[in-house]
Amino acid sequence: MKKLTLLGSTGSIGLNTLDVVREFPQQFRIEALSCRSSIEQLAEQIREFQPRIVCVDKDEQAGELRQIFPDTEFVCGMKGLIQISTDQGVDLVVSGIVGAAGLKPTFSALKAGKTVAVANKEPLVMAGELFMQTAIEAGAKLLPADSEHNAIFQALNNEPPESIARLILTASGGSLRDRPLNEFEHITPAQALDHPNWEMGSKITIDSATMMNKGLEVIEAHWLFDTPVQNIEVVMHRESIIHSMVEFVDGSFLAQMGLPDMRVPLAHCLGWPERLPLKIPRMDPVSLKALHFEAIDPKRFPCLSISIKAAKQGGGAPAVLNGANEKVVASFLEEDINFLDISKTLHSVMQQFYKTISLPEVPSFLKHIRTLEDAVKADQWGREQAMKFMS
Repeated sequence: MKKLTLLGSTGSIGLNTLDVVREFPQQFRIEALSCRSSIEQLAEQIREFQPRIVCVDKDEQAGELRQIFPDTEFVCGMKGLIQISTDQGVDLVVSGIVGAAGLKPTFSALKAGKTVAVANKEPLVMAGELFMQTAIEAGAKLLPADSEHNAIFQALNNEPPESIARLILTASGGSLRDRPLNEFEHITPAQALDHPNWEMGSKITIDSATMMNKGLEVIEAHWLFDTPVQNIEVVMHRESIIHSMVEFVDGSFLAQMGLPDMRVPLAHCLGWPERLPLKIPRMDPVSLKALHFEAIDPKRFPCLSISIKAAKQGGGAPAVLNGANEKVVASFLEEDINFLDISKTLHSVMQQFYKTISLPEVPSFLKHIRTLEDAVKADQWGREQAMKFMS
């Protein structure tokens, strides 16, 4: 039986992971859960899965839950997240915390030699080289749990990097793919959150609408699969049936296909190296009739080119971009800025970054990410610059 820590149990990744665990009670046990704010939902999960240890954000939350669950150990904050990520009784850590908050616990799990199913993009975006080096040194295993990278992982099937000609990430186009561009300035958060194919958290759904999610996925794929950024492409695929493709040097293509359901890549990671007989709706190839692919329109999705430039720059650029993006997306969701301000602000932040690193004296964390602290500083620098340009 595999024993799991689930980071972010009440979010989209967490709920889908628990759906899989619920289906295979003889194969998985939830040892630890973490949750930041949805405490009532967390309490229901504790009743059902009876974890040994639970991490919450604040002491007050822990105190309330201890009264209800006296036999459960409760820990708090970042210290608690690191504790449940490195617990000796845990075999697999599922990292589903949204944003940069997942950086330290995910890194700690790798450093402890755990198998880690990574569903949040930000740790590898912010400190990809550091994460991959740490995994090798600690004998840890990184399993990509988001749909696109899991698709590539399955298609590669241990092929060496030199056999890869191209990685092709597919993009649905998000909620605004057919909206006239002249309406973008007046797009509301509710409209941007109305994704046609996937049910996801609010931050990643906005990233899908801007296509920043694909830019972050390019950076992540670069590190996960040891592939140059220039050999990673993004194409629009409205149906979200082909989740990504690999072209090999001999001209062969392998693609992973399936209905858009996050339980599939998560089950692949939980069961790896074996497959789980998941009870989900199955794809009927005959009913598909046709699959469509389109080039990305840079006018509609300027965030993609902004992020790919940052990926090619390397160093602190991806972490700066990540921090700035988290800040502007939060501001858009709070209706402090309009939709077009997201890409405009990110463009301004990155232009300021490129100008700054050309100066004689530059903070070292903007040029190189050698430690977690460097990644956090670069991320914070991006947030601060975003605030300046939004004010």
